[in-house]
Amino acid sequence: MAGASVYSFYIFDRHTECIYTKRWTGPQSIPQKSTATNALSNGAVPVSVKRAMKAEDDAKLIFGTIFSLRRMARQLGGKDDQFLSYRTGEYKLHYFETPTELKLVMLTDTRVGNMRTVLYQIWATLYVEYVVKSPLAPTEHPRGVGVANELFEGGLEKFIDSIFTPAQ
Repeated sequence: MAGASVYSFYIFDRHTECIYTKRWTGPQSIPQKSTATNALSNGAVPVSVKRAMKAEDDAKLIFGTIFSLRRMARQLGGKDDQFLSYRTGEYKLHYFETPTELKLVMLTDTRVGNMRTVLYQIWATLYVEYVVKSPLAPTEHPRGVGVANELFEGGLEKFIDSIFTPAQ
């Protein structure tokens, strides 16, 4: 997809916890021009902690949005209707839910088409192979303990790079 970009990717478990977050581009990933040492000397919260808190808040907002839109789609259209994506002027959110209630969410450029197949492939070929089948990976992620798997991360990075070319 020449010129299109992927901004971020999230995985939520069946307990509504964000167990994986990855950011590529977009306003959220732009480093701030302040130093952690200045923040510490002033008694303020370090920049790295602020970024972590913002990422957690972003994940909660995204999950809340998905929860509301899924519910609205089912109430208006029936229980067989599904929420797949929505678009704003700045980004497009793509959604895929697995049979085990794992929720995969991707935020992309508005020019990107339907990513349902891509999210399915991430789940089936990367998540299942490297996380679910790993004897070292936990089966549950209590209190948001996330996916920490180098093979999954590397595979996701290569897969996304093969689909998206950097924006010019």
